[in-house]
Parts: sequence; C-alpha cells; structure tokens
Amino acid sequence: MSRGRLVEAAGAIVLRRPKGRQLQVLVVHRPSYNDWSLPKGKLDPDEYLAGTAVREVVEESAVRIRLTHPVDRIQYPIPSGTKRVAYWLGTVVEQGRFKANAEVDRRAWLTIDSALRRMTYADERRLVEQAVTLPQTTPLLIVRHGKAMERKHWSGKDQLRQLSSRGRKQSKQLAPLLAAYGVQDLDSSTSARCMSTLGPYAKAQRLDVKGWSTLSEEQAKDHPEAVRKLMKRLIGQTAASGVPRAICGHRPVLPLMLDALGVPDRPMLTAAVLVAHLSPTGETVSVEWHKPRV
Repeated sequence: MSRGRLVEAAGAIVLRRPKGRQLQVLVVHRPSYNDWSLPKGKLDPDEYLAGTAVREVVEESAVRIRLTHPVDRIQYPIPSGTKRVAYWLGTVVEQGRFKANAEVDRRAWLTIDSALRRMTYADERRLVEQAVTLPQTTPLLIVRHGKAMERKHWSGKDQLRQLSSRGRKQSKQLAPLLAAYGVQDLDSSTSARCMSTLGPYAKAQRLDVKGWSTLSEEQAKDHPEAVRKLMKRLIGQTAASGVPRAICGHRPVLPLMLDALGVPDRPMLTAAVLVAHLSPTGETVSVEWHKPRV
C-alpha cells in the first residue's frame, strides 16, 4: 500500500519588539481553514527551502524578512501523503501594506501569550515557545564554488578557469538563498570560478565581492595557517557587526575554512552551502547544510 508523497514546505516565526512594548509574533488567518497559524507554504521547483520561507512570508503577510536561527521541522498527514514544514526565526526587513485575499484575509502581530492562546495548532505553538528561547545569532555562509569547466578542457591558468554552463545555473540559483539570509558582505577566493559563483547575487544586490588570494587553492596549499587566520578575522567581524556574510572557496580549502568555525569536515558538492549561526562572540551555535538544486 502506497504511503503517499512527501510535500516539502517552509515558513518562519517572525518576531519583533516595538519600542516600549512586549515581544510580538506574526500570525495569519486563513479563511478556507478558519485557523490562525504561522505563515508558510510549499516548496517551488528548484527552490531552496530557506528561500521558500522568505517568499511565503511576504506573499501571505506583506512582511519581508531575513532568516536567522533555524527552528524545528514539523510534519503532519495530508490527503496526498505527508507534509513536512521547515521553520526559521525571521527578522523584519520591511513591512508592506497588507491586502486581504482568498488565501489569507488577516495578519496580526500578537504578544507571545496572546498568540499561544489564539493559534490553532499545538505543534506551531511549540515552535513559538522554542523560538523565543533561541540565542541572538548572525549567519555566515560557506559556499563551495559552482561547477567549473574540466581542467583537461582548460588551457589557461587554473585561477582563470571559468564556470561551466551548469555552474552558471547554480550561481544564479544561489542568489535567492543568499538573499534569504540577508547576506551583505561577500568574500571569495580570487580564482575566477569562486568570484563568478557569487557574481549574480552581487549584481542583484549591488554589492562588491572582496577577493582573497589567501583562499585560493594555490596559496592555501602552502600557507594553511594564513587561511585559518583570515577566517578567524572574518568570523569575528561578522559576529561583532551582526551583518550576514558569505565566503566562497574551493574543495581542498574548505576543511580549513570549516575548522575555523569548529565544524567537522564533510564533503560538499559544487554550489553546496553551509550556514553557520554565530553568537555575538563568534562561536558557532548551530549549522545547517543546503545541497545544490541542480
């Protein structure tokens, strides 16, 4: 007997604290279910779950957010199988004018106690209770560059080797993921395949990519301590500023980069992303991994 299909979805627990008032959480009312719930929705093809969370929040509430710390996933049966929903803690970037529609006819900012009384589902209430206990963190993303042209098909200097057509597609699909975490600082190996991987996001956000020869394969091989030193510096800057950052590197250099974060080495596919959530003192509080969509 078929167990049905797994439907992936994502949402966010969006918190704010107006000046002089209590902490509030964003909830929405869906007329077709007559429920009060957290904003969430289904994954689109070739979309990262983190991107889904941000998109669904703005579609359902007109609130644009960036993601911080991950929260638990929940799952429940639906007529076609099982629905699994991933949640993140969300920070408000911009609040637009809400327009009621057939899917969501009301949004509300409620104090935590009021939200827990009004929300329809017990598992979502538990997520809110968890979210308010999470530490303040800043995301730092470690990106392996997109798929590059094969070395045997490249006659120039290896540092100038370009992304393949697949790598270019990967770099474009990375842009919404970086946007979901509100990345504003971009660092990379000076090699073309790394710089190009961050290029589409940098162009869309009008940001510069700072290249570091220290992170190149050629220099890292002979100067591993320089990689650790640079990473510690960038980690400290990110934690102190609270500004999300992405750093793009190479497979042979990634173990050094991860070690600086206190993260054990593990294989990363091209265009894979590690998100390390940093405490204000630069400690890695939690990590999450995102596989490439193509």
